[in-house]
Amino acid sequence: MSVDINPDALTTSDVAEATEPAANWSEKSLVELVQAFEELLKNEDRLKMYKEAEAIKAAFYKKLIKEKAEAGYVSTEVEDATEEAAAETLVTEEREDPFSRIEEGFKEIYASYKKERAEYNRQQEQEREQNLALKEAVIADLKLLVEKQEDVNATFPEFREIQNRWRVIGPVPATNFRNLNETYQLYVEQFYDKVKINRELRDLDFKKNLEAKENFCVQAEQLAERPNIVEAFKELQKLHDQWKEYGPVAKEFREPIWERFKAATAVINRKYQAYFEEMKEHQTENLEKKTKLCEQVEEIAAREVPGSNEWNAFSKEIEDIQKVWKTIGFASKKENQKIYDRFRAACDAFYSRKREFYSSYKDSMNENLEKKIALCEQAEALKTSTDWKKTTDEFIALQKQWKEIGAVPRKKSEALWKRFRSACDEFFNERDKQAKPENDFYGNLRAKKKLVEEIKAYVLTGDEAKDKEAMHAFMNRWQEIGFVPFKEKDNIMDAYRSALREKFPHDASRKGGRNVRGPRTEKERLIQKYTQLQQDIVTYENNVGFFEMSRNAAPLISQLQEKIVKAKEELEVLAGQIRSLEEE
Repeated sequence: MSVDINPDALTTSDVAEATEPAANWSEKSLVELVQAFEELLKNEDRLKMYKEAEAIKAAFYKKLIKEKAEAGYVSTEVEDATEEAAAETLVTEEREDPFSRIEEGFKEIYASYKKERAEYNRQQEQEREQNLALKEAVIADLKLLVEKQEDVNATFPEFREIQNRWRVIGPVPATNFRNLNETYQLYVEQFYDKVKINRELRDLDFKKNLEAKENFCVQAEQLAERPNIVEAFKELQKLHDQWKEYGPVAKEFREPIWERFKAATAVINRKYQAYFEEMKEHQTENLEKKTKLCEQVEEIAAREVPGSNEWNAFSKEIEDIQKVWKTIGFASKKENQKIYDRFRAACDAFYSRKREFYSSYKDSMNENLEKKIALCEQAEALKTSTDWKKTTDEFIALQKQWKEIGAVPRKKSEALWKRFRSACDEFFNERDKQAKPENDFYGNLRAKKKLVEEIKAYVLTGDEAKDKEAMHAFMNRWQEIGFVPFKEKDNIMDAYRSALREKFPHDASRKGGRNVRGPRTEKERLIQKYTQLQQDIVTYENNVGFFEMSRNAAPLISQLQEKIVKAKEELEVLAGQIRSLEEE
């Protein structure tokens, strides 16, 4: 009697293996994982060793990549399919990698494990071949016994000895299993049916076989109630193997006992099939979700990216998509690697373009650095000039060129700006000291200080219209006062705005401390623009202070600092333009 299930194939199912609960090694340190692997090699349970060895290996390389990234030794733009492959392609800086020693140690242990496993598998295969030869010899002896026509007292003990020999022999190659067992069972049944043996002895043997097979039926029926259908299916294969080791039962029980066992088997098979059908549906859904993510990354990778702000924003989109990818389960075994390769290729394409952009951007910043250094040298050559009108125009031209030049490396930006501004300040401060009576900068400073005090001393009437009119009057008077010494302009402007905000908090904040009427002359327009830029700088600096308390805000802070530098540069240009108008 044959069995419908091939236990050699099913018990080694890759899908079934994948569904077994794995130990959680994620909380272990690298050293603990190495120690755990060393202890595992001492385990006599080969199946457990092979299963946990791969789990420890995966956890080790995942943690190794993470800790290297946190220590600044790797690039983590996208993760590889296997942790070991990722670790082998790490991008390290030109400094000693403290993780290399522990990684080499793990590789040595793992190589030893693979060598031991290969040797064990070779021995197992050799033993199966030897077992095949032994079982073929048992079948040959059984065939001879069946063909004998001797007395039962001579043949039955020999038959028992043959059965015992068969049972103690270990497994054979899977390709020979079915045919070998069917041949053995055929001769066993022929022995019982054709050899003239003592009926009582035969009935006793039938009874023992029936009791054993009834027990197998009970176990199979209990397996059908197990919640873990994969485990139940594996146990069922063992019962089928044991069933085949026993001889037949009495003819009247042969069909009923087999039908009972087959019915319990069918229940488990249906549940097992349903389980994998459901898994297949989930894998199909996972493939659809991952395909959509691939399409999103491919779309981002194909975008036109004008500048660094956009690159940072798109990188954040890619990182968010990668996080979503990690939450989605596996696709089918056939499709899983393909869809991962597609996702990885799209991510690589994006980051490759990003690296090319920043490589070009770096070259551009270096060119800008050289241009601004040249402007600093020109400004330093002009700063001692006493040809006030001509040199003022030249400084204004330099400031305009400075503004038009793009960004320079951040580490040198502030120092370079201070150098350029220092040369400008030196010239304008000296020029202010030599100012003509009509350009009384210090007189203007005293007038503005006096106006600030008047604003502070003003007593609100409670009449909104009158107070607003007074505020506008103060603002108009401020605009009519000329320039103050260059080095004092920021301080007096801060005092003026502070006094307005304190005395007229609602209107001053709403109007931004500016005159509500439009500019009447080019000078007034420049002054209003100058005032607005000062207010913008204060806002940017406040925002920098706010973002410094937040994590992952470096890109925003960098953008704000660039805006501050550009705004200050524009202030210098505006100041020079206004001075030129005053001297005309």
